[in-house]
Amino acid sequence: MKIISCERPGKFVSKEAETPQAKAGEVMVSIQQIGVCGTDLHAFAGNQAFFTYPRILGHEIAAKVIAANGTSFKEGDPVVVIPYLSCGECEACKADKSNCCENLKVLGVHTDGAMQEYMALPESILIPTPQLTWDEMAIVEPLSVAAHAVRRAGINKGDKVLVMGCGPIGLAIMVFAALAGAEVTALDINSWRLNLAKKEFKASQSINAMEIEGNPSLKEAYKNQYNFVFDATGNKTAMEAGPFYAAHGGSYILVGLYKDQLAFHHPSIHAKELSILCSRNATKKDFMKVINTLAQKEFPVAHYTTNKFGFTQTKEKFPKLTETDNQVIKAIIKF
Repeated sequence: MKIISCERPGKFVSKEAETPQAKAGEVMVSIQQIGVCGTDLHAFAGNQAFFTYPRILGHEIAAKVIAANGTSFKEGDPVVVIPYLSCGECEACKADKSNCCENLKVLGVHTDGAMQEYMALPESILIPTPQLTWDEMAIVEPLSVAAHAVRRAGINKGDKVLVMGCGPIGLAIMVFAALAGAEVTALDINSWRLNLAKKEFKASQSINAMEIEGNPSLKEAYKNQYNFVFDATGNKTAMEAGPFYAAHGGSYILVGLYKDQLAFHHPSIHAKELSILCSRNATKKDFMKVINTLAQKEFPVAHYTTNKFGFTQTKEKFPKLTETDNQVIKAIIKF
C-alpha cells in the first residue's frame, strides 16, 4: 500500500509499505478522506509539541470498513475514527476523561496516522456514520475538539463569549457556543477571517486585534466584557492577552497549544477570580454531539471545507497550506 511519511520538518516521502493485518478486536479500514489539522501543519513546520520524526500524519479520519474481523461492523460501513488511544486504567480514564489520559497516544502525533491507504484500528474507536457525507465525516474530529471546549466551559444562554482566533477550531467554537445560546464575538488579525466568522459562523460581532492594539481607548472598551474567553490561536502573545477581555468571575479556556511557558499577571487574574481551564481533545460524547449536529445540518460545512486535493498531490499541495493569508480554513485530502 502507499503511505506518505513526514521524515523530518518540511519533507514528505512517498513509500510502499505492507498492508497491516488486523488483530483480534481490530477492524480493517480503507482511508477515504483526511482533514488537515493545525497539528499536521505545525508538525510539517517543525514546531509541534509532543512530536518525533519520522511520522505518518493524519488524525481527522473518514474511513470505510473493508474487513470486520468478527467485530460488530460489516464490510462497507462508513466510520469516523476517534484518534485517541487511551489506556483505560489511569485516573483520568477512570473519571471518564480519556481525552487527557496519562498515557494518551494520538494517531498521527504520537503514533502513525492516516496518510496511508489502509489501517487496522480498534473497534472501540470507530463510530458508524451512515447519516453523514465523507466531507462531514472528515471534520468530525476538529469539531469535536470545539464542542468539548464549549461543554467544558459550561456556557449558558445569554453568556457573552469571545473567541480568539478564526481558524478551524475557533470558527467551530463560535458555532457550538452560539448553539448553546451565547452571544459570540470573534477576535483575529485577519479581516477576511473576521468577515467569514460573522457571515457564516454565527459571530454577531468581530474585533480586529491589530486595530485595537493601536487604539488604547478602543481596546479599553473591550476590557472585562466576556463571561467566557476561548483561545484558539496557540500564539503566546495572544494567549497571554486573553485574561484582559474576561469579565470578573469569568473563565478563560485555553484550547490552542503553545509549546513553552506562558505568563499571566497574577494580581489581575486574582482580582477577577478568573477560572483558567485547559481543553484537550474530545470524548466519544463530544463526537456523538458533533455527528448529530452535522446530521441536522446545523454546521456550515461548505464554508468550512475550503480546499480539497488528492492523496497523490499531498507533497505538492501541503506546503502551500502553511502560507499566510492563503484563505484556507480546512483542507481535505481525498483518496
